[in-house]
Amino acid sequence: MQHLDFNFDPTSSVLQLRPTSALSADDFAKIVEVVDPHIEATGSLRGIIIETPSFPGWESLGAMMAHFRFVRDHHRKVKKIAVVTDSTFGEIAEKLASHFVAAEIRHFPSGELSQAKEWILAPS
Repeated sequence: MQHLDFNFDPTSSVLQLRPTSALSADDFAKIVEVVDPHIEATGSLRGIIIETPSFPGWESLGAMMAHFRFVRDHHRKVKKIAVVTDSTFGEIAEKLASHFVAAEIRHFPSGELSQAKEWILAPS
């Protein structure tokens, strides 16, 4: 069962993530299969958009470790991360993650998905 819906647009180099339930290690393996060939060919992702009402957590300790490995292995290859949510998770993620990842991170309220996409696609 997939716990993380995602859509990758190779033309714009943007990965959009929508967690639907507690994340599994398999969720991250599927994303890696899709984005890693693009990163190898182009050197980076323009951005990641995380759209979620709240952070659903992880299915297991292994899933949490897979998430951390994904961040460790990819954070220098992502230019911008937009978190679209009304949850306090968005504000916390923006502040906390800025200490651990190289990407520029910005929080957008729910309903501002188009603004998040515009920000990601805007020249830096």
